[in-house]
Amino acid sequence: MPRPPAPAGGRGIRLPADSLNRVSETVVSATAPANDPAFENVWDEIVWRGLVHVSTDQEALRALLAGGPITYYCGFDPTAPSLHLGNLVQLLLMRRLQLAGHKPLGLVGGSTGLVGDPGGRDAERVLNPVETVEEWVGYLRAQVERFLSFEGDNAARMVNNLDWTAPLSAIDFLRGIGKHFRVGTMIKKDAVAARLNSEAGISYTEFSYQILQGLDYLELHRRYDCVLQTGGSDQWGNLTSGTDLIHRVEGVSVHAIGTPLITNSDGTKFGKSAGNAIWLDAAMCSPYRMYQFWLNTDDADVITRLKVFTFLTRAEIEQYEQLVADEPFRRAAQKRLALEVTTFVHGPDAAAAVIAASEALFGQGDLAALDATTLGQALEELPNATVATGTPVLQGLVDTGLASSLSEARRSIAQGGVSLDGVKVDDEAAVITGGLPGGVSVLRRGKKTLAGVFVQV
Repeated sequence: MPRPPAPAGGRGIRLPADSLNRVSETVVSATAPANDPAFENVWDEIVWRGLVHVSTDQEALRALLAGGPITYYCGFDPTAPSLHLGNLVQLLLMRRLQLAGHKPLGLVGGSTGLVGDPGGRDAERVLNPVETVEEWVGYLRAQVERFLSFEGDNAARMVNNLDWTAPLSAIDFLRGIGKHFRVGTMIKKDAVAARLNSEAGISYTEFSYQILQGLDYLELHRRYDCVLQTGGSDQWGNLTSGTDLIHRVEGVSVHAIGTPLITNSDGTKFGKSAGNAIWLDAAMCSPYRMYQFWLNTDDADVITRLKVFTFLTRAEIEQYEQLVADEPFRRAAQKRLALEVTTFVHGPDAAAAVIAASEALFGQGDLAALDATTLGQALEELPNATVATGTPVLQGLVDTGLASSLSEARRSIAQGGVSLDGVKVDDEAAVITGGLPGGVSVLRRGKKTLAGVFVQV
């Protein structure tokens, strides 16, 4: 795949001294998923973790979750070939409820993915080809399945809403479902109201999305006695379309939980920057990049992230909160957060590999002992360049942005400040051969300014 160019006029990325150093301090086994035994009711735990932003009757929900097993669901639309960190919040909530004994339904929206949700955008969604949506349904289903258990008395079940919408004729849909929705109520939904007030407006296609999601809940209630739906709080209008529909049609009350939208402490959007989303698919976001994302969490955000994205207990998280206050320079909480989430998403082997790569890049391990895939992923996150074998180190320093000119590169070598693959460069005639696994090399200028070199034979 094409290698990203070094930043224009850049001189490499200088990482904080402790951003990767001493990462071995947190090389402990990531917590096996389990709910905190300190909470008798999973409702109390998810409230403490900050996972309930809005919901139907809280006392009824608390009693419901404290009783016998219930069936609940969360839906994921195939609008991309992978889920992302926002979806991970829902997957973790689903897993917590399953660990408490409840039965999850993972819904991948084969039909709703063809229509598009109006929320969060000021223009109409571009509709993907039917074949693309079908392909993405398979990808998302496989991802959801990784986070749930399909064994035991409360085994998870996967469903696709295309199964019950495809057989419906337009007349059946309007007579059987559409008649239960009031336009006045529909246009008051936040996502719809925002679009109605925008220049783009809203099409009937996206306007009808909430009816389709309401139909999903009704069908799952009828088929599996599903009584709880979870989703992001920005989906609240869609969530309540289902609770309202079931109440009208079946005469019973069911529930919904809207989780908060995760933002950084400064109010910026979490998990996305310049189109560089943190995807759960390793091919779209490497385990190394994911690990670094969590490792760079701000002190002001890290405890909140530990609550939402890990299964650490309240006692453990409070200990890390104290460490953040007393010894923030150690970044112990960030290291544990990065370990836990990377392990949960990509597995313990991938987490161990990226930690080894981090240590080796910063002089605490053997670069030659790393596996080629992880090393290549790590170097793609650094300033890098692709060069021919035998390219002088001098030129490599310039191509990667570690030096602004050949004369500056010569001075750096003369001053003893350059190394290649962990070995100090004394001769300005030295060349790059790609001697590390995967045919790559690592250039270092000074103690902590690194760049990657991908060598073409």
